[in-house]
Amino acid sequence: MGLPVPPGFTITTDACRTYLSSGQEPAGLADEIAAHLADLERRTGRHLGDPADPLLLSVRSGGRYSMPGMMDTVLDLGLNDETVQGFAKASGQERVAWDSYRRLVQMYGTTVMGVDGSLFDTALDQIRVECGAVTDLDLGTAELRRLTAAFQSIVHGESGRVFPQDPVEQLSGAIRSVFASWRAERAGIYRRREGIPDDLGTAVNVQAMVFGNLGPDSGTGVAFTRSPATGRRGAYGDYLVDAQGEDVVAGIRNTVPLHDMAVLTPHCHRELLGHLCTLETHYRDLCDVEFTIERGRLWILQTRVGKRTAEAAFRIAAQLVQEQVITLDQALSRVTGEQLAQLMFPRFTDEPDRVPVARGVPASPGAAVGSVVFTSAAAVRRAAAGEHTVLVRPETTADDLPGMIAAQAVLTSRGGKTSHAAVVARGMGKVCVCGAQGLQVDVVARSFTTADGTVVREGEAISVDGATGEVHLGAVPMVPSPVTAYFEGSEVPQQAEELVRAVDLLLTHADQVRHLQVRANADTPQDARRARSFGAQGVGLCRTEHMFLGERRRLVEAMILAQDDRTREQALAALLPLQRQDFTEILQAVDGLPVTIRLLDPPLHEFLPDRTELAVRLATVRAEGRTVDPHDERLLAAVNRMHEANPMLGLRGVRLALVVPGLVAMQVRAVAQAVVARRADGGDPHAEIMVPLVGTVEELRLVRTEVERVLDEVSEGLVLPIGTMIELPRAALTAGRIAEAAEFFSFGTNDLTQTTWGFSRDDVEGAFFARYLDRGVFRVSPFETLDIEGVGRLIEIAVREGRAGRPGLAIGVCGEHGGDPASVDFFHRAGLDYVSCSPYRIPIARLEAGRAALGAVPTV
Repeated sequence: MGLPVPPGFTITTDACRTYLSSGQEPAGLADEIAAHLADLERRTGRHLGDPADPLLLSVRSGGRYSMPGMMDTVLDLGLNDETVQGFAKASGQERVAWDSYRRLVQMYGTTVMGVDGSLFDTALDQIRVECGAVTDLDLGTAELRRLTAAFQSIVHGESGRVFPQDPVEQLSGAIRSVFASWRAERAGIYRRREGIPDDLGTAVNVQAMVFGNLGPDSGTGVAFTRSPATGRRGAYGDYLVDAQGEDVVAGIRNTVPLHDMAVLTPHCHRELLGHLCTLETHYRDLCDVEFTIERGRLWILQTRVGKRTAEAAFRIAAQLVQEQVITLDQALSRVTGEQLAQLMFPRFTDEPDRVPVARGVPASPGAAVGSVVFTSAAAVRRAAAGEHTVLVRPETTADDLPGMIAAQAVLTSRGGKTSHAAVVARGMGKVCVCGAQGLQVDVVARSFTTADGTVVREGEAISVDGATGEVHLGAVPMVPSPVTAYFEGSEVPQQAEELVRAVDLLLTHADQVRHLQVRANADTPQDARRARSFGAQGVGLCRTEHMFLGERRRLVEAMILAQDDRTREQALAALLPLQRQDFTEILQAVDGLPVTIRLLDPPLHEFLPDRTELAVRLATVRAEGRTVDPHDERLLAAVNRMHEANPMLGLRGVRLALVVPGLVAMQVRAVAQAVVARRADGGDPHAEIMVPLVGTVEELRLVRTEVERVLDEVSEGLVLPIGTMIELPRAALTAGRIAEAAEFFSFGTNDLTQTTWGFSRDDVEGAFFARYLDRGVFRVSPFETLDIEGVGRLIEIAVREGRAGRPGLAIGVCGEHGGDPASVDFFHRAGLDYVSCSPYRIPIARLEAGRAALGAVPTV
């Protein structure tokens, strides 16, 4: 491509996989490396280990998927006690030579020889204090010599081995270390989060070193072809004069914006902009580029398709369509439902008088509030207890990844938009503010001090604005995102109009290409109207039990406590007009679209007071000598009578319909009367009756007979579709028989997951799911993303056999998985007709249904 890339060679992932499986390098690899090394020496005119002018190497990972900062890197390889002298003379930079050597000992000792990296940090801090140095740049050659010797002593003392002086031995150890780092804990965590397969392995790139720390005409930086935070056009990035690449990524020194290069080194800046254009044209996407300037000569070190925020993903995809670089199909494949979900998060309210306690670099947008924590472990621990946190660090490292995942936001006192914290947070969609100057972070004391002397301690709440870089004390109120405002028909701020247009463009295209319909789980007219504004094509689940809560609970209690048919019928008669009004309003809210109304599902005792609380209340009244309320006594007797050891598998769903006289008739009559009323008013209602928890066709036939009788009573000849939820393994396995009595199926994947796994969700998630996730039993909770291997197979069987028994059978899903991006892809492949999810997940499901139709890789 005509790019100035330092020469080198690549060891493929095949070699890595062989090494990881056998513990040994592939046969012949050493000879191949020697041959390519000899070629590299010819091309550079330098030789590895030459005491006069040594060839120095970088050894880095390079896999199929970008995993920034997750695997090992060794730089300055080839330096030893002898070659450091030759490098000093050849470069004319004795300080640089010793700085590079101490970096090699530190990096090699940590990654290859397994020495605790904090020991090197402690030794470095000690020498800084002794000589009054503020940063590494303040250390002179003599101090760096001492530091190198101290590092070598640490290596020997901790590992029992001396730092290797043979450059070939260094190279071999570095290559093995990069291979092995594929299995590092942090790399495994990253792959699980990003859905990257564990069996790919990493390549190893061996390149000639170039140096950005040879003086004011040298430097290093990271550039993006567009803003990775907002998606705005133009080159963005950071540049650091007289520095190596790890100085930029580590965030130890604060960088200058990329455009400052136009003043510092104008010819390199012009050349860099040209290369950025070449790379973006080649990859047809945002590129993340690392570069070094060595004595006025620009080198391009690395490029990858850049990590980006959700906002940038949508804007860039739409821009590239407008620029005719990619198609709409390609653009849709480049955004995900999870990214759209991030855009629908709230932001802080606008208060002109609000003064931040700190400002930093806005590295990853969004708004978050949480309790301050200073360690990754604290963030994980508090998150497990349900607490929102903000991880505060001087700068982050790969070891902080678990805490970054657990926290709502990341705040650092050092670093810029391309620091480790910024890159990782953007990739995860986490709020992040970096380089908050004036913020003194004391990890040991678990506090930070602001520029005005305010001390904030662990556990105190702060608010972090990743869009502005501002940090506020306490919990700042939030408002909906502009994307959510757009869906709800509210005013969109002018600065967000481009983003909203991008979202609309890609969602519209998703609607045009998708096969799955998207419906809503909505139990109130307000939910139904909101869902329609978000693009719902009907209501896939209307849960009637939610209509029995609040003040209506007393009427349900009366039905349950009834001692005879007459009293029960009176209670049901009182509920009828309330149910009818509910259904009428919901049908009106989504007029012309289907509304699937599920008959009462939960056990009746859920509508009664808690058994223990009621018993304690009565016991207290008796102990105090007061008169017991007869109603409470009847309630307790009813609760005791209806108590079940495992109510999830007890008297609920279709079983209620068959056991409680008049219940189904009341609900169906309310639906039928609502339909008749809407038609009389000129409406176009499309109500469907859904029977829950069916396990056998005989249950459904009995209920169907009752439903059809009531429909005909309300209006002769009235016919409404009657179907069932498939939420038991037996129902899935006998779907062909059940389809004989059902016009449609809807998978209740929450209960189907519970009954397939033998889990009680309310118990197991808090009891042991965290251990299961940590130990790899699950990659993700089966209640978040569908278990395709088990539950998914039951769904495939039910779809196949159900449609064999009734061709044209309509099939959907109404569990929470209906709005999960990875699950939507499976439902598309399984041949379902629709998914149903909560109103705020509707746009996400629409987008993912379109991506699934294009064969895009599902989000995990």
